[in-house]
Amino acid sequence: MVEAGKTSKWLTENGFDHEFIGLDASGVELIKVEPELLIPFATALQAYGFNCLQCQGAYDVGPGDQLVSFYHLIKVSDNVVKPDEVRLKVFLPREDPRVPSVFWIWKGADWQERESYDMYGIVYEGHPNLKRLLMPEDWVGYPLRKDYIAHDFYELQDAY
Repeated sequence: MVEAGKTSKWLTENGFDHEFIGLDASGVELIKVEPELLIPFATALQAYGFNCLQCQGAYDVGPGDQLVSFYHLIKVSDNVVKPDEVRLKVFLPREDPRVPSVFWIWKGADWQERESYDMYGIVYEGHPNLKRLLMPEDWVGYPLRKDYIAHDFYELQDAY
């Protein structure tokens, strides 16, 4: 078992109950956060110095399983060779996946949350402009879900 990292320990010391999942392949801490606690966690981490949302995305654990919204946070400052990093993961039910938007904490979440909404159907509550980004507005379904079936799909070479 891997010992919790310094960010996880800091969260625990400050009363933020969470599950330390381990380290990713790069040695970055992975922390599981409940959807309703994302904003308090994100606000605390931003105050702790994680001033940059490097990446927000989503993935499908598997057909019929949960969806995950993840957040890769880093501490950006002058003359730092290797900034502190942490990844938050929020596991969501496949039916009606909803999580608060972190747009109001990190403005860089804007298009990233829109892409996760467009491809996986995760609703980011409080997002100022949550609409499709890559697919047409009238597109049915979420193309990156593992159980997605494209209806009336045809290959491009057969289109002429």
